[in-house]
Amino acid sequence: MKKFSVRFLLSLVLRSLTVFSLTAPAVMAQSAAGYPDRPIKLLVPFAPGGLVDTYARSLHPRLVELLGQQVIIENRGGAGGTIAEAMLAKAAPDGYTIMMSGDSVPANPHLYKGLSYELFRDLTPVSQLARVPLVLVSPTNIAPETLRDFVAWGKQRAGQMSFASPGTGTSNHFASELFNAAAGLRMVHVPYKGGGPAMTDLMGGQVQALFSSVFVAAPQVKAGKIRALAVSSERRSALLPQVPTFAEAGYPGFVMASWSGLFVPAGTPPAIIQRLHGDFAKALRAPDVQARLAELATEAVAMPPAEFAAVLRTEYDKFGKLIRELGISVN
Repeated sequence: MKKFSVRFLLSLVLRSLTVFSLTAPAVMAQSAAGYPDRPIKLLVPFAPGGLVDTYARSLHPRLVELLGQQVIIENRGGAGGTIAEAMLAKAAPDGYTIMMSGDSVPANPHLYKGLSYELFRDLTPVSQLARVPLVLVSPTNIAPETLRDFVAWGKQRAGQMSFASPGTGTSNHFASELFNAAAGLRMVHVPYKGGGPAMTDLMGGQVQALFSSVFVAAPQVKAGKIRALAVSSERRSALLPQVPTFAEAGYPGFVMASWSGLFVPAGTPPAIIQRLHGDFAKALRAPDVQARLAELATEAVAMPPAEFAAVLRTEYDKFGKLIRELGISVN
């Protein structure tokens, strides 16, 4: 009797699993077909007013229009974006919790130990959305007015100069470290909790250098509060046409940009991923968004999911190598 009961129970379990395996895809397809039918939470891993937050709020009106639902922007800053990344990893993979983050995502696993999630297992990249070049700026209370003079001046002050960044593991941070190596400088890294505080201390002369997004730095440069030395793009920026590229200033091949991208929890149905990718791409093409991105010296990208996944993997490997070689750690 006991033997029969065990077999009977096993058959019930197997039958239930078979029914689930047959019905689950149909349920997911039905859910994707009706998506979205309630408000969507858009996580932003940084404080209001930063680069990623600015992009999210620029896209917001068009996203509401295209998705036909409210899109609630929720700023969850801290720990280089890993707090929001952990929230996304734990969210239901149904398209109702999504995240718009920056280029610290592929660096974070190398910097933060003991994370509760695994980047390539728990998060799915949807699209790289926008890209903006960086500009190296310095305070006006130091003598050098060109990149060449800045490097010569810095070499005379080895170990005495410092560079700011919006945080460890950001593109701004890595650009500074790479330039340190390329120019033979020994500037000390001072990480801040965002670009705003970093810019404030640069203007006050507490630090001597900062790689900033062009659109953030341009108003301060034009107002004479800081000095722009070189832009990290292949061509000069329309916002700062008088500022040379690094190639023009003697550092060919030094090209870097800060980017923002869209992520969802792993397991999100492909139909929902395609819907989100399509609507974000349409939002980026809207005339008012295009005008706003032009003001921000930003390039709309709308990269397909597979291409963005490849970029993410490449940057994960590249940043990991750089972090190990330079001994970078979270302070």
